[in-house]
Amino acid sequence: MATSDAPAKYAYKIPEKLIKTRADMELWERSEAYYDVFGFISSMCVALQGTKQSQPLELSPIIEKLIEALKRLEQLAIETPPVDQPARFGNIAFRSWFQKMQGETAKLIEQAIPEHLKDAVPELNVYFQESFGNATRIDYGTGHELSFIMFLMCLFKIGAIERKDEVAVGLRLFVQYLNFVRKLQVTYRMEPAGSHGVWSLDDFQFVPFIWGSAQLAVRSPIEPAQFIEDNIIDVYRKEYMFVSCIDYIRQVKTGHFAEHSNQLWSISAVPSWAKISTGLIKMYQKEVMSKFPVIQHVYFGSILTLTPVKPGKMLPSPRLGILPRVNLATVAAPPKFDAAESK
Repeated sequence: MATSDAPAKYAYKIPEKLIKTRADMELWERSEAYYDVFGFISSMCVALQGTKQSQPLELSPIIEKLIEALKRLEQLAIETPPVDQPARFGNIAFRSWFQKMQGETAKLIEQAIPEHLKDAVPELNVYFQESFGNATRIDYGTGHELSFIMFLMCLFKIGAIERKDEVAVGLRLFVQYLNFVRKLQVTYRMEPAGSHGVWSLDDFQFVPFIWGSAQLAVRSPIEPAQFIEDNIIDVYRKEYMFVSCIDYIRQVKTGHFAEHSNQLWSISAVPSWAKISTGLIKMYQKEVMSKFPVIQHVYFGSILTLTPVKPGKMLPSPRLGILPRVNLATVAAPPKFDAAESK
Protein backbone atom coordinates (compact mmCIF):
# COMPACT_ATOMS: atom_id res chain seq x y z
CA MET A 1 0.00 0.00 0.00
CA ALA A 2 1.12 3.55 -0.60
CA THR A 3 0.49 4.54 2.97
CA SER A 4 -1.14 3.46 6.20
CA ASP A 5 -3.87 5.06 8.28
CA ALA A 6 -1.49 5.51 11.22
CA PRO A 7 2.28 5.48 11.53
CA ALA A 8 3.56 1.97 12.07
CA LYS A 9 6.21 1.18 14.64
CA TYR A 10 9.38 -0.28 13.19
CA ALA A 11 12.63 -1.43 14.74
CA TYR A 12 14.64 0.76 12.40
CA LYS A 13 17.95 -0.59 11.18
CA ILE A 14 20.51 -0.09 8.41
CA PRO A 15 19.14 -1.84 5.29
CA GLU A 16 21.27 -4.50 3.63
CA LYS A 17 21.38 -6.43 0.38
CA LEU A 18 19.81 -9.85 0.87
CA ILE A 19 19.28 -11.15 -2.68
CA LYS A 20 22.61 -12.91 -3.22
CA THR A 21 21.79 -15.50 -5.89
CA ARG A 22 19.22 -15.99 -8.61
CA ALA A 23 17.56 -18.59 -6.40
CA ASP A 24 16.85 -15.81 -3.89
CA MET A 25 14.61 -14.10 -6.43
CA GLU A 26 11.75 -16.35 -5.33
CA LEU A 27 12.04 -14.85 -1.83
CA TRP A 28 11.76 -11.38 -3.32
CA GLU A 29 8.83 -12.20 -5.60
CA ARG A 30 6.83 -13.56 -2.63
CA SER A 31 7.87 -10.83 -0.21
CA GLU A 32 6.00 -7.97 1.41
CA ALA A 33 8.46 -5.54 -0.21
CA TYR A 34 7.61 -6.85 -3.69
CA TYR A 35 3.90 -6.37 -3.07
CA ASP A 36 4.60 -2.95 -1.56
CA VAL A 37 6.45 -1.80 -4.70
CA PHE A 38 3.75 -3.06 -7.04
CA GLY A 39 1.01 -1.60 -4.87
CA PHE A 40 2.71 1.77 -4.53
CA ILE A 41 3.31 2.21 -8.26
CA SER A 42 -0.27 1.12 -8.99
CA SER A 43 -1.79 3.39 -6.35
CA MET A 44 0.18 6.36 -7.66
CA CYS A 45 -1.09 5.60 -11.18
CA VAL A 46 -4.65 5.94 -9.98
CA ALA A 47 -3.92 9.12 -8.01
CA LEU A 48 -2.24 10.76 -11.01
CA GLN A 49 -4.97 10.08 -13.58
CA GLY A 50 -6.06 13.29 -15.27
CA THR A 51 -3.49 15.48 -13.50
CA LYS A 52 -1.21 18.13 -15.01
CA GLN A 53 2.06 19.58 -13.81
CA SER A 54 0.65 23.11 -13.82
CA GLN A 55 -2.27 22.41 -11.52
CA PRO A 56 -2.12 24.12 -8.10
CA LEU A 57 -1.17 21.85 -5.22
CA GLU A 58 -0.77 22.25 -1.50
CA LEU A 59 2.58 20.84 -0.41
CA SER A 60 3.12 19.41 3.04
CA PRO A 61 6.19 20.69 4.93
CA ILE A 62 8.08 17.42 4.40
CA ILE A 63 7.53 17.51 0.63
CA GLU A 64 8.71 21.11 0.49
CA LYS A 65 11.82 20.26 2.51
CA LEU A 66 12.64 17.21 0.41
CA ILE A 67 12.34 19.31 -2.74
CA GLU A 68 14.77 21.76 -1.14
CA ALA A 69 17.05 18.83 -0.30
CA LEU A 70 17.18 17.85 -3.98
CA LYS A 71 17.89 21.47 -4.89
CA ARG A 72 20.77 21.44 -2.40
CA LEU A 73 22.22 18.35 -4.07
CA GLU A 74 21.87 20.11 -7.42
CA GLN A 75 23.79 23.06 -6.03
CA LEU A 76 26.56 20.66 -5.02
CA ALA A 77 26.69 19.47 -8.64
CA ILE A 78 27.00 23.08 -9.83
CA GLU A 79 29.89 23.48 -7.40
CA THR A 80 31.47 20.27 -8.76
CA PRO A 81 31.81 20.78 -12.52
CA PRO A 82 33.06 18.01 -14.82
CA VAL A 83 36.80 17.76 -15.31
CA ASP A 84 38.77 17.48 -18.53
CA GLN A 85 39.56 13.83 -19.21
CA PRO A 86 40.31 11.60 -22.21
CA ALA A 87 37.25 9.38 -21.71
CA ARG A 88 34.08 10.76 -23.26
CA PHE A 89 31.70 9.12 -20.79
CA GLY A 90 31.78 8.73 -17.04
CA ASN A 91 33.30 12.00 -15.87
CA ILE A 92 35.20 11.31 -12.65
CA ALA A 93 33.97 14.55 -11.08
CA PHE A 94 30.80 12.60 -10.34
CA ARG A 95 32.71 10.72 -7.65
CA SER A 96 33.56 14.00 -5.95
CA TRP A 97 29.91 15.06 -6.11
CA PHE A 98 28.82 11.67 -4.78
CA GLN A 99 31.11 11.98 -1.78
CA LYS A 100 29.75 15.45 -1.02
CA MET A 101 26.21 14.14 -1.38
CA GLN A 102 26.87 11.33 1.06
CA GLY A 103 28.09 13.85 3.59
CA GLU A 104 24.83 15.82 3.58
CA THR A 105 21.88 13.52 2.95
CA ALA A 106 21.33 12.29 6.50
CA LYS A 107 21.10 15.85 7.78
CA LEU A 108 18.79 16.86 4.93
CA ILE A 109 16.41 13.98 5.68
CA GLU A 110 16.53 14.69 9.41
CA GLN A 111 15.57 18.30 8.77
CA ALA A 112 12.66 17.19 6.59
CA ILE A 113 10.86 14.55 8.64
CA PRO A 114 8.94 15.00 11.93
CA GLU A 115 10.83 14.77 15.21
CA HIS A 116 9.17 11.52 16.29
CA LEU A 117 10.50 9.78 13.16
CA LYS A 118 14.15 10.80 13.50
CA ASP A 119 15.17 7.24 14.36
CA ALA A 120 14.22 6.27 10.79
CA VAL A 121 16.86 8.55 9.24
CA PRO A 122 19.68 5.96 8.93
CA GLU A 123 17.33 3.53 7.20
CA LEU A 124 15.83 6.16 4.89
CA ASN A 125 19.26 7.54 4.08
CA VAL A 126 20.45 4.33 2.43
CA TYR A 127 17.60 4.38 -0.09
CA PHE A 128 18.06 8.10 -0.74
CA GLN A 129 21.80 7.85 -1.36
CA GLU A 130 21.32 4.90 -3.70
CA SER A 131 18.92 6.95 -5.85
CA PHE A 132 21.52 8.94 -7.77
CA GLY A 133 23.75 6.41 -9.48
CA ASN A 134 26.88 4.38 -8.83
CA ALA A 135 30.10 6.25 -8.05
CA THR A 136 32.40 3.40 -9.08
CA ARG A 137 30.88 2.77 -12.50
CA ILE A 138 29.55 6.34 -12.91
CA ASP A 139 26.28 4.99 -14.22
CA TYR A 140 22.57 5.35 -13.52
CA GLY A 141 19.64 3.08 -14.29
CA THR A 142 16.28 1.71 -13.27
CA GLY A 143 17.74 0.17 -10.11
CA HIS A 144 18.66 3.63 -8.83
CA GLU A 145 15.23 4.90 -9.81
CA LEU A 146 13.73 1.97 -7.87
CA SER A 147 15.73 3.01 -4.82
CA PHE A 148 14.08 6.44 -4.92
CA ILE A 149 10.67 4.79 -5.32
CA MET A 150 11.48 2.73 -2.21
CA PHE A 151 12.55 5.89 -0.38
CA LEU A 152 9.15 7.42 -1.14
CA MET A 153 7.40 4.20 -0.11
CA CYS A 154 9.20 4.20 3.22
CA LEU A 155 8.03 7.74 3.90
CA PHE A 156 4.45 6.67 3.28
CA LYS A 157 4.74 3.49 5.33
CA ILE A 158 6.12 5.21 8.44
CA GLY A 159 3.47 7.92 8.20
CA ALA A 160 5.76 10.83 7.29
CA ILE A 161 3.68 11.35 4.12
CA GLU A 162 -0.05 10.67 3.91
CA ARG A 163 -2.22 9.28 1.15
CA LYS A 164 -3.66 12.74 0.47
CA ASP A 165 -0.14 13.78 -0.59
CA GLU A 166 0.12 11.23 -3.43
CA VAL A 167 -0.45 13.74 -6.23
CA ALA A 168 2.03 16.22 -4.75
CA VAL A 169 4.59 13.43 -4.41
CA GLY A 170 4.14 12.50 -8.06
CA LEU A 171 3.86 15.92 -9.66
CA ARG A 172 6.31 17.86 -7.49
CA LEU A 173 8.74 15.67 -5.52
CA PHE A 174 9.24 12.90 -8.09
CA VAL A 175 9.43 15.36 -10.98
CA GLN A 176 12.05 17.35 -9.05
CA TYR A 177 14.03 14.13 -8.65
CA LEU A 178 13.57 13.24 -12.31
CA ASN A 179 14.81 16.63 -13.52
CA PHE A 180 17.76 16.45 -11.14
CA VAL A 181 18.99 13.00 -12.19
CA ARG A 182 18.71 14.09 -15.82
CA LYS A 183 21.09 16.93 -15.00
CA LEU A 184 23.47 14.47 -13.35
CA GLN A 185 23.32 12.23 -16.42
CA VAL A 186 24.15 15.09 -18.78
CA THR A 187 26.68 16.90 -16.56
CA TYR A 188 28.77 13.84 -15.78
CA ARG A 189 28.06 11.92 -18.99
CA MET A 190 26.81 8.96 -16.97
CA GLU A 191 26.53 5.54 -18.58
CA PRO A 192 23.16 3.75 -18.61
CA ALA A 193 23.17 0.97 -16.00
CA GLY A 194 21.94 -2.26 -17.50
CA SER A 195 20.51 -0.65 -20.61
CA HIS A 196 18.93 -2.90 -23.21
CA GLY A 197 19.72 -0.42 -25.97
CA VAL A 198 17.05 0.55 -28.49
CA TRP A 199 14.83 -2.33 -27.43
CA SER A 200 14.48 -0.87 -23.94
CA LEU A 201 11.96 1.75 -22.94
CA ASP A 202 14.65 4.30 -22.10
CA ASP A 203 18.34 4.27 -21.23
CA PHE A 204 17.77 5.57 -17.71
CA GLN A 205 14.14 5.82 -16.50
CA PHE A 206 10.99 3.71 -16.43
CA VAL A 207 8.55 4.89 -13.74
CA PRO A 208 7.81 8.33 -15.27
CA PHE A 209 6.53 6.54 -18.37
CA ILE A 210 4.13 4.53 -16.18
CA TRP A 211 2.91 7.47 -14.13
CA GLY A 212 2.99 9.77 -17.15
CA SER A 213 0.72 7.51 -19.19
CA ALA A 214 -1.61 7.34 -16.18
CA GLN A 215 -1.80 11.14 -16.21
CA LEU A 216 -2.96 10.95 -19.81
CA ALA A 217 -5.46 8.13 -19.22
CA VAL A 218 -8.20 10.60 -18.24
CA ARG A 219 -9.08 13.78 -20.18
CA SER A 220 -5.99 13.51 -22.35
CA PRO A 221 -5.55 16.30 -24.91
CA ILE A 222 -3.48 14.02 -27.14
CA GLU A 223 -3.73 10.52 -28.59
CA PRO A 224 -0.90 8.00 -28.12
CA ALA A 225 0.04 8.28 -31.80
CA GLN A 226 0.81 11.99 -31.30
CA PHE A 227 3.42 11.89 -28.53
CA ILE A 228 6.31 11.56 -30.98
CA GLU A 229 5.33 14.70 -32.93
CA ASP A 230 7.62 17.68 -32.31
CA ASN A 231 4.83 20.25 -32.05
CA ILE A 232 2.96 18.11 -29.50
CA ILE A 233 6.14 17.66 -27.45
CA ASP A 234 6.76 21.42 -27.45
CA VAL A 235 3.24 22.16 -26.19
CA TYR A 236 2.89 19.45 -23.53
CA ARG A 237 6.40 18.62 -22.28
CA LYS A 238 5.94 20.74 -19.16
CA GLU A 239 2.48 19.33 -18.39
CA TYR A 240 2.93 15.56 -18.59
CA MET A 241 5.73 13.31 -17.39
CA PHE A 242 5.45 11.00 -20.37
CA VAL A 243 5.90 13.82 -22.85
CA SER A 244 8.78 15.29 -20.82
CA CYS A 245 10.53 11.92 -21.12
CA ILE A 246 10.11 11.97 -24.88
CA ASP A 247 11.41 15.54 -24.95
CA TYR A 248 14.50 14.50 -22.97
CA ILE A 249 15.17 11.64 -25.38
CA ARG A 250 14.79 14.09 -28.27
CA GLN A 251 17.45 16.31 -26.68
CA VAL A 252 20.05 13.64 -25.96
CA LYS A 253 19.67 11.35 -28.97
CA THR A 254 19.94 11.93 -32.68
CA GLY A 255 18.49 10.11 -35.65
CA HIS A 256 15.05 8.73 -36.34
CA PHE A 257 12.95 8.05 -33.24
CA ALA A 258 12.02 4.57 -34.46
CA GLU A 259 15.71 3.65 -34.63
CA HIS A 260 16.97 4.88 -31.24
CA SER A 261 13.74 4.26 -29.27
CA ASN A 262 12.04 1.38 -31.01
CA GLN A 263 9.96 0.22 -28.04
CA LEU A 264 8.48 3.68 -27.49
CA TRP A 265 7.86 4.02 -31.20
CA SER A 266 5.85 0.79 -31.04
CA ILE A 267 3.90 2.01 -28.01
CA SER A 268 2.57 4.91 -30.08
CA ALA A 269 0.43 2.35 -31.95
CA VAL A 270 -1.47 1.30 -28.81
CA PRO A 271 -5.01 2.77 -28.96
CA SER A 272 -5.40 4.16 -25.43
CA TRP A 273 -3.30 5.64 -22.64
CA ALA A 274 -5.02 3.38 -20.09
CA LYS A 275 -3.86 0.31 -22.02
CA ILE A 276 -0.36 1.77 -22.24
CA SER A 277 -0.27 2.37 -18.48
CA THR A 278 -1.41 -1.14 -17.59
CA GLY A 279 0.95 -2.61 -20.14
CA LEU A 280 3.91 -0.64 -18.82
CA ILE A 281 3.28 -1.87 -15.28
CA LYS A 282 3.38 -5.46 -16.55
CA MET A 283 6.55 -4.65 -18.45
CA TYR A 284 8.08 -3.08 -15.32
CA GLN A 285 7.24 -6.19 -13.33
CA LYS A 286 9.10 -8.34 -15.85
CA GLU A 287 11.95 -6.09 -16.96
CA VAL A 288 12.84 -4.47 -13.61
CA MET A 289 11.19 -6.21 -10.66
CA SER A 290 11.99 -9.70 -11.96
CA LYS A 291 15.60 -9.10 -13.04
CA PHE A 292 18.32 -10.40 -10.73
CA PRO A 293 20.94 -7.87 -11.98
CA VAL A 294 18.62 -5.13 -10.65
CA ILE A 295 17.24 -6.74 -7.49
CA GLN A 296 20.63 -7.93 -6.23
CA HIS A 297 21.34 -4.28 -5.44
CA VAL A 298 18.06 -3.68 -3.55
CA TYR A 299 18.26 -3.02 0.19
CA PHE A 300 15.95 -4.47 2.83
CA GLY A 301 15.50 -3.19 6.37
CA SER A 302 12.68 -2.96 8.87
CA ILE A 303 10.29 -1.02 6.62
CA LEU A 304 10.69 -2.94 3.36
CA THR A 305 11.24 -6.60 4.16
CA LEU A 306 11.57 -10.02 2.61
CA THR A 307 8.90 -11.36 4.97
CA PRO A 308 6.71 -13.68 2.87
CA VAL A 309 3.18 -12.54 2.15
CA LYS A 310 0.34 -14.73 3.32
CA PRO A 311 -0.61 -17.48 0.84
CA GLY A 312 -3.32 -16.36 -1.57
CA LYS A 313 -2.72 -12.65 -1.08
CA MET A 314 -3.56 -10.64 -4.18
CA LEU A 315 -1.47 -7.84 -5.59
CA PRO A 316 -3.10 -4.52 -4.63
CA SER A 317 -5.94 -3.29 -6.81
CA PRO A 318 -5.99 0.46 -7.58
CA ARG A 319 -9.13 2.42 -6.92
CA LEU A 320 -10.48 3.64 -10.24
CA GLY A 321 -10.14 0.60 -12.43
CA ILE A 322 -7.16 1.67 -14.54
CA LEU A 323 -5.58 -1.61 -13.46
CA PRO A 324 -7.26 -5.00 -13.10
CA ARG A 325 -7.37 -6.96 -9.86
CA VAL A 326 -4.78 -9.64 -10.49
CA ASN A 327 -2.65 -12.14 -8.68
CA LEU A 328 1.06 -12.63 -9.13
CA ALA A 329 0.73 -15.23 -11.86
CA THR A 330 -1.27 -12.96 -14.14
CA VAL A 331 1.40 -10.27 -14.47
CA ALA A 332 4.31 -12.48 -15.44
CA ALA A 333 4.38 -11.60 -19.13
CA PRO A 334 5.40 -8.21 -20.57
CA PRO A 335 3.01 -6.35 -22.86
CA LYS A 336 3.36 -6.70 -26.60
CA PHE A 337 3.43 -3.21 -27.99
CA ASP A 338 2.86 -3.83 -31.65
CA ALA A 339 0.50 -2.75 -34.35
CA ALA A 340 -1.77 -5.74 -33.80
CA GLU A 341 -2.63 -4.50 -30.31
CA SER A 342 -4.05 -1.29 -31.70
CA LYS A 343 -6.67 -3.15 -33.71
